[in-house]
Amino acid sequence: MMRDCTQHVAVLLVALFIPSSQSLKDKRMVLKSLKDRLRKKFNVSVAELDHQDKWQLATCGIAMIGSDHRYMEGDLQSLLSFLEGTPGIEINDHQITFL
Repeated sequence: MMRDCTQHVAVLLVALFIPSSQSLKDKRMVLKSLKDRLRKKFNVSVAELDHQDKWQLATCGIAMIGSDHRYMEGDLQSLLSFLEGTPGIEINDHQITFL
């Protein structure tokens, strides 16, 4: 039997602009690299959710689960800083939601 434990699910939606992308192939290469780095560095799940047919736009969903709300919020802020410092992408908008 499992103990009663506190759990939090955080979802970060981030709208990205990829100025150097000249085709869907370029965009897929940039996003694949970015998703792999985010998964490795922050242990999150990442998926492209919108604008799959646009060359320079992407909306990604990033999910995290944990027991410490403050730690998760700090980790997501670190992830946003990482994205802001990533060459080749710009953040147009973002939203963090805890479930």
